[in-house]
Amino acid sequence: MNARVSDYPAVVYSAQEPPCLSLYQGTHRHHPENQQDPIRFRNLVKSLEASLNKKYPKRDIAPLLEPFHELADDHRFWNHTLDGIAVFGGPGFFKVHVLQEPVNDIVVVADSFHTKPLLRVYQTYERYQVLSLTKGEIHVYDGTRDSLDEAELPEGMPRTLTEALGEEITEPHQTVASYGKGAKGPAMHHGHGSRKDESDIDAERFFRMVDKSVTEHFSRKSGLPLLLAALPENQGLFRQISQNGNLMEQGIEINPEALKNGSLHERAWSVFEPQIHERIEKLIGDFEEAGSKGLGSGDLEQVAAAAVEGKVASLLIDNDVQIPGKVDPATGAVLLDELADPEVDDLLDDIGEIVLKKGGVVRVIPSERMPSPTGLAAVFRF
Repeated sequence: MNARVSDYPAVVYSAQEPPCLSLYQGTHRHHPENQQDPIRFRNLVKSLEASLNKKYPKRDIAPLLEPFHELADDHRFWNHTLDGIAVFGGPGFFKVHVLQEPVNDIVVVADSFHTKPLLRVYQTYERYQVLSLTKGEIHVYDGTRDSLDEAELPEGMPRTLTEALGEEITEPHQTVASYGKGAKGPAMHHGHGSRKDESDIDAERFFRMVDKSVTEHFSRKSGLPLLLAALPENQGLFRQISQNGNLMEQGIEINPEALKNGSLHERAWSVFEPQIHERIEKLIGDFEEAGSKGLGSGDLEQVAAAAVEGKVASLLIDNDVQIPGKVDPATGAVLLDELADPEVDDLLDDIGEIVLKKGGVVRVIPSERMPSPTGLAAVFRF
C-alpha cells in the first residue's frame, strides 16, 4: 500500500476503470502536530463521498471508500508520515504515496487520476537517492534539498550480507596437520586463505547482488541520480562491478554508519547540489542547441501538439508557473480556461504527463533557470 518514488508511474500511466479517486493532503512528521492529520484525512474522505453520491449508488460507493477508512484508522501509518500524502483509489485499486514535500489538500473524483501534484513532486530537479553501503549491510534513501528519508526495501531484496548469501558465506579453507612427539602430537589448524581474502570474496558477491537489486527496484524505475556513501575501498570495489547508469561519479567517502543525526543528509546535499546545477545547465544547453536546429520550442501550442505525437524527447517545466486550461489528448489542441483553482487543470502538468506517457523525460526547475518565458521548453526527437 505504501509507495514512494519507484512506483509512482503505476498511477501516472494507469488506465484505471472509473471512478478514479484522488486525495492529496499535507501531513506532519512529528508529534503533536501529526495528531490532527487523520482527522483532516477523514474530512477529505467525506468530501470524496459527497462527490461520489452525486453520480454513483451507495452500494458501489462503500467498497471504494473502505480502504480509505482503513487507512484513517491505521495509527502506525499516521505516526510515520512525512510532509504529505497522495492517495489513489478505484475499483480494485488502492495506492498511498508518502511525499517528502507538502501539498495542498484536495480531492478529485474523475474518469482518471488527478496526478498533477504528484508529477510536480516527483519530477523536480532536486531529487536524488543515496545508497549507504558497507560490506555487511545496505540502506537506500530518498533525498531532496530539505530531507533524506530511508526507503522501504521491496520484499525479497537483501539488506545484509547474511540475507544475501545465507549459507553460501565463504569460510576459510583449512587443513589439519599433527606436530609434536609421536603420532599423538597436538593437532594444528592451518588456513589456506586469509580471512581478509574470504571477506573480499563475500563482499564482491554481496555488492553484485546489491547493484542488481538497486538498479532494478530503484534506479531504473525512478531515473534519479544515485549517490554512493561508503568507505573508499568499498567505493572502489562497488564501482568496478556496478552496471548502474545512474551512479554518480562523486560519492561520500566515509563509513555511512558514522553519519548520524542528519549529517548524512548534509553530506549528501553538499555533494549533490553542485552536480544538479551542472545537469540543469546541460538540459538548458540541449534546448538551446535544439532550438538552433529547429528541434526545440517554448511555444505552448506547438509543444502540446508535439507531445501528443510523441515527438518530445525532454521537457523543462517552470516550477512557479501554472496555466489553467486543458490539452486534447487526441489532437494536442490547447483550450485556455479561467479556473479559480489552476491546480485542478494546469496545461503545463497536462503536457508533462503526456510526455512521460510517450517515454520522454520531464524536469521541473525554478523560474530563474528556465530558458523560455512561456513556462516550458521542449527538445524534439525529430
